[in-house]
Amino acid sequence: MLLRPATRAELPAVLALLADEEKVSDPGAVVVTEAYERAFADIDADPRNEVLVLVDEGGTVMGCLQATYIPGLGKGGAERALIEAVRIRADRRGGGLGRELMERAVDRARARGCALVQLTSSKRRTDAHRFYASLGFARSHDGFKLSL
Repeated sequence: MLLRPATRAELPAVLALLADEEKVSDPGAVVVTEAYERAFADIDADPRNEVLVLVDEGGTVMGCLQATYIPGLGKGGAERALIEAVRIRADRRGGGLGRELMERAVDRARARGCALVQLTSSKRRTDAHRFYASLGFARSHDGFKLSL
């Protein structure tokens, strides 16, 4: 498996993973709107953001995540990495790909000099919480959101 930044051509595959985590969605059926195009272009142009894909030998996207590197005054002025939108294809879960994806993303953050990797997960995703704990992530804060 190869972990690398997503290309524009892989945007439908990434959106298919994000659309439904319970089943495999056909990337060919995904409508890539202007808003998705703009968001991907903005992420791609920003050195503090990346959409990473885990691809097999044939180039099929098996997983993805978005990493945002946040400068801060805490932790001695070091960056922190925020990981979001973690997905593995529904038919490939349970085989270690999620672990591989996350460990490599953490390695990228470490190589960048980040002092911390953080993520949030919906309270209803108890399997994901066990998975993140198995990787060494600890519950440390309660999160809040305000929809605008």
